[in-house]
Amino acid sequence: MPQPTSSDVHVSRPLGNISVAYQQNAANFIAARVFPQVPVAQQFNQYWKYTKGDFHRTEAKVRPPGTETPGSGWTVDLDTYAAIVHGVHKDIDDQIRANADSVFNLEREATNFVTNQLLLKRDLDWITAYFATGIWTGGDVDGVPGAPGAGQFQQWDQAGSTPIEDITNAGIAVMEGTGYTPNRLVLSPYVYNVLRNHETILDRIKYTQRGMVTAELLASLFDVDQVLVANAVQDTAAEEDDAVLQFIAPKNALLVYAAPAPGLMQVSGGYTFTWNGLLGAVGFGTRVRRFRMEELTSDRIEGEMAYDQKLVAADVGYFFEDAVA
Repeated sequence: MPQPTSSDVHVSRPLGNISVAYQQNAANFIAARVFPQVPVAQQFNQYWKYTKGDFHRTEAKVRPPGTETPGSGWTVDLDTYAAIVHGVHKDIDDQIRANADSVFNLEREATNFVTNQLLLKRDLDWITAYFATGIWTGGDVDGVPGAPGAGQFQQWDQAGSTPIEDITNAGIAVMEGTGYTPNRLVLSPYVYNVLRNHETILDRIKYTQRGMVTAELLASLFDVDQVLVANAVQDTAAEEDDAVLQFIAPKNALLVYAAPAPGLMQVSGGYTFTWNGLLGAVGFGTRVRRFRMEELTSDRIEGEMAYDQKLVAADVGYFFEDAVA
């Protein structure tokens, strides 16, 4: 055997310029991109709601000489929000820190770790609050593989399905019922994949300059400002078990109106109330702190988010459940 061997001249050790971590891209999370975020100073408070019908009728009449104009007005009511604090932490033990190789930046890694957990929690809450049946009164229909009946539509991965008509007709229904045209379409990744490969959509865009269907092109086709894909993934297994990853969004679609920005006398399907009054909270009710846990001989990296994802106007949303099989 030739001497020296490769193991004699090199001791194997981890590289210092790469490491592998399955950290989710921030673009996967949609909770902060669908509805406006409303920074608030108090954790609990109220806001005014105007009655819908008052702004969709007219009392105006011809005014003969010497008579008064007809009187009119509107009513208001109060609704509430409650920005609940969500948190998680990662401790860095002194012994672990002292023994760590230079490739590890434990504070940065812990900060990314807790931030990722908070973003995933917020998106999971968004799915529960908005992306399920029984929430939206502008329309709530179920996808079926065969011929649809009342309250149903044919799933978009079935031959002969009509997603363009289904979605645009839903927009017209919301517009007629509220006076607002939906401007956001939120899709499960599975639904997005089916739509961008659907024969009727490919036929519509075959003469465009782009050779592939993108979210931007779908937005133009469906006459909305944005098509958003809920790409966040969750591990449903216990920490000690092999990872079982799946998308957090069911195979649904939501067509909804979202206000461009929060403001007075604005309608929006939802608002996210973020408690910036929490000490040190910045960036829409979020804070990450580092402090000493002497009893654990550790430094703690703790992240918190304070928010309420509030359903504000259920009638400006149209929900498609089980849009694909």
